[in-house]
Parts: sequence; C-alpha cells; structure tokens
Amino acid sequence: MAIGWLTVLKMVPWGDVIENAPKVATGAKKLWQTVGKKPVASASGAATPEVLRSESPDVAALQRQVAGLQVAVADLHQQMLASSELIQALADQNTQLIRRVEVNRVRLLWLAALLLGLIMALASGLF
Repeated sequence: MAIGWLTVLKMVPWGDVIENAPKVATGAKKLWQTVGKKPVASASGAATPEVLRSESPDVAALQRQVAGLQVAVADLHQQMLASSELIQALADQNTQLIRRVEVNRVRLLWLAALLLGLIMALASGLF
C-alpha cells in the first residue's frame, strides 16, 4: 500500500505545484473578497398579505413562488460564502505546505552535500 502512495507522489509535478501555489492562494483570496462583499438576499422583500389578497390567485401563487425562490437564493448564497471561505483556508494551507516542502527540499540538499563531504573525508582517511 505504501508503494502505491509513493508512486502517486512521484507522479505529482511538484515543480508546477510549487510554482502555482501563490496563484491558487491569490485566486482564493479574490474569490473570498468578491463573495464576501455581496449582500445576502433576504426574503423580506416578499409580497405582503394585503397585496396577496388584492391580486388574482395566479398572481398570489407567483408571489409565493418568488418568495420561496428568494429564500432558496439566500440559502445558496450562504453556502457559497461557506464554500469560498473553505477554499481560501485550503489555499492558505496549500501555500504553507508548499513552503514547508521547499524548506525540507533545501535541508535535504544541504544534508546530502554534508553526507557527501563526510564520505569523501572518510574515504580519503581510510585510503
């Protein structure tokens, strides 16, 4: 099972992931700013009972349908806000992860260079 994950991780184009991480974070922030500024639609603009009584039954049914649709739009807007907030959080986590991967990559290179130096020092000392 670990071999499968290792194969999947090797197939990921890490250079592209690292290169595009800031773009993803910027896009998520723009999405959050755009969605967060939109006002939430409310059902308060629905027809009042006086208007419903004075109109024909067809118009009253349409007004009830419009009121229901306004509530549905408000619910969808709340879901969109929650989704965009989640996307922003995931993009921020992705950016942090990419930074940590880059730091570990640099540390690994330094460790490899140090190990190579030690091996060369030991080899020259033994021979």
